[in-house]
Amino acid sequence: MDRRTFLLSTAVSAAQVSGANERVRAGIIGSGGRGRFLTANFKELGVDMGAVCDVYEPNLEKGLKAASTGAKRYDNYKRVLEDRAIDAVVIATPDHWHAQMVIDAVEAGKDVYVEKPMSHRIDDGFRVIEAVRRTKRVVQVGMQRRSFDIFQEGKALMDRVGEVRLVNSWWLNDQKGLRRAPLEGKLDWNQWLGPAEKRELDPTRFHNWYYYYDYSGGLMIGQGAHVIDAIHWFMNSTYPTAVTCTGGRVNLDGAEITETTSMAIEYPENYLAVFTVGYKAMHYNAFNDQMKQFHGSKARLDMARESYALYPQSDEVETKPAAEKRQPGSFESATRAHIRNFLECMGTRRDPNANVEMGQQTSVVLAMAIEAMRSGRRMKWNAAARKMEA
Repeated sequence: MDRRTFLLSTAVSAAQVSGANERVRAGIIGSGGRGRFLTANFKELGVDMGAVCDVYEPNLEKGLKAASTGAKRYDNYKRVLEDRAIDAVVIATPDHWHAQMVIDAVEAGKDVYVEKPMSHRIDDGFRVIEAVRRTKRVVQVGMQRRSFDIFQEGKALMDRVGEVRLVNSWWLNDQKGLRRAPLEGKLDWNQWLGPAEKRELDPTRFHNWYYYYDYSGGLMIGQGAHVIDAIHWFMNSTYPTAVTCTGGRVNLDGAEITETTSMAIEYPENYLAVFTVGYKAMHYNAFNDQMKQFHGSKARLDMARESYALYPQSDEVETKPAAEKRQPGSFESATRAHIRNFLECMGTRRDPNANVEMGQQTSVVLAMAIEAMRSGRRMKWNAAARKMEA
């Protein structure tokens, strides 16, 4: 029995091992703001964050401060994967790197926690699935609502909603502009670009990669990964039938992708899901900035970030929920619960709450939405060929 199998199979908690002096040892790849947040949460659950990798030196230095004492520094993720002392890697890079890093990690024998979306391109997502299933590694996609107790309770209420033909969802807030700042240290620009188109160093692209098609698809992708996955989960859906998407003018100077979009997703289960992003609305408290409404024949379920309310059919002017919960400020616990589920699955070798198939189902919708918005066409899903078509 090798070290990793012993550590994880004998653990009461995957991070705290009874009768062993060693803990699960993980490395962070991409130690920007999100990466450091994940580092802190992994450490809180007992993981030894023993490696930090980033191609931007200021992020690397900050990541080392956030990691465990004595953590090794790397500026190339493949060197992390070569470290036999590392049991798992946490990937928090820009979207366009996610798929290849997951594939390389599982081929190196590592388990993986990867931020959403799992892949930027459809074919890469299927390559991820093949590699993960062949190597039998545990991979958790960072769609943490699947591990959040309030969403699990909301999912259980779907039995009382009736037939659903329409799901409305939105994410609203106010973004003043792109971040305009010079680089504060060394950046390996070519490595950061990776599989994306080669171009001259551009600090604006680096700081605001969400808003450029080479690396992501705007906030309709960053926020949509969470919303679409939750809809799939609640509606027991996998792949769509077709996707259309439209966007307003770009109102963030320098961005390539608009901050105001709306996608309509058709599903073979006979319902339409609409997701709208508006980041030139008023500013909202995080408790109120997003919603998913499941319009059923018996009731409507409102599922927000940290609350839910079930409204039965009523002819009254004032409708009252039959079931309701509000937990302002609780959402950070969703990430910890998701990490805990990942660590437990490292020990049991079972699939985690957000496995690679679920990650790919959401990534397909998002890739279709990008193409639909750019082309102005309704994109259809060809399940047999595993590709989108106009």
